[in-house]
Amino acid sequence: MSEDTARREDREDVPAGVEGGSPGSPRLVTPALLRSWPLPEPDGTKYSRGLALVVGGSCSTPGGVMLAGTSALRMGAGRLHIGTADDVAMPVAVALPECGTTGLPQDDEGAITGERAGALLEKELSRADAVLLGPGLSDAEGAARLLEEVVTVLPDDTPVVLDAFGATTLPDVSVQVVERLSGRLLLTPNSGELARLVEQETLSGDDEVVEAALAVARRFGAVVGANTWIVAGDKVWQVTTGDTGLGTSGSGDVVAGAALGLLSRRAGLVQALVWAKYVHAAAGDDLAARLGRVGYLAGEIPPQLPLVLGSLRGD
Repeated sequence: MSEDTARREDREDVPAGVEGGSPGSPRLVTPALLRSWPLPEPDGTKYSRGLALVVGGSCSTPGGVMLAGTSALRMGAGRLHIGTADDVAMPVAVALPECGTTGLPQDDEGAITGERAGALLEKELSRADAVLLGPGLSDAEGAARLLEEVVTVLPDDTPVVLDAFGATTLPDVSVQVVERLSGRLLLTPNSGELARLVEQETLSGDDEVVEAALAVARRFGAVVGANTWIVAGDKVWQVTTGDTGLGTSGSGDVVAGAALGLLSRRAGLVQALVWAKYVHAAAGDDLAARLGRVGYLAGEIPPQLPLVLGSLRGD
């Protein structure tokens, strides 16, 4: 077995005792389940905890990459790099001093065009431990070109998280790109984005969301998280923690970034998403208890993430 194959399989294994359930009887995600499925220990320096790379944003929506990147660091990633629209790369670096940035070509509206993105990000892509593409992107055509460019350069064993436009452009990219992503792909669409992936206008109720997530997981060889559900293959987990206050602008970027941070720490694909979904929801519950059921901001969630992680470890 090659080293790359061993690394890929290590990311995908789901230990006995924490397997998902059936669509009609999902496995509930609880603190007991998570404690029986511990994350890789965050030992060593920032280099041993991995480099998280976030690619996305635009001149009108730079906050998505910042929320995602901050969340990745809060979940234990050692280093962070952000690729975003050229005009906002420097302001993002100033606002988030923990990251490095790369400016990417943009159009007259300030949206990333995707042109030359692979070459501009080649160094960071070659050494990233996990990549998130999608938060804050504002143009579908540019997002598809960006995904094509990134995957062409990205090593074959690097896990990829696609969120928002990054996920919904999957049907628009080449078969070769889809094949290269299969088996190392994590998707975090909302219900509207999930509907587009199955070519429906809307999804009504949990049953339709789960059915769509199962179809998308099979089609793209992905682990899929939508709403309270996580799907891998034909297995289903459900997070019942969390409340309506999590439905706030930028909250999805936090989830995607949290999963990215855990992947950077060498968590498996399923483990990273199950943990990220639960920790995000529990952080929302903590904020609701202090601030109210609604009204807290997505930017207030990341500081809660390591506190929830600590409570699950018994720190």
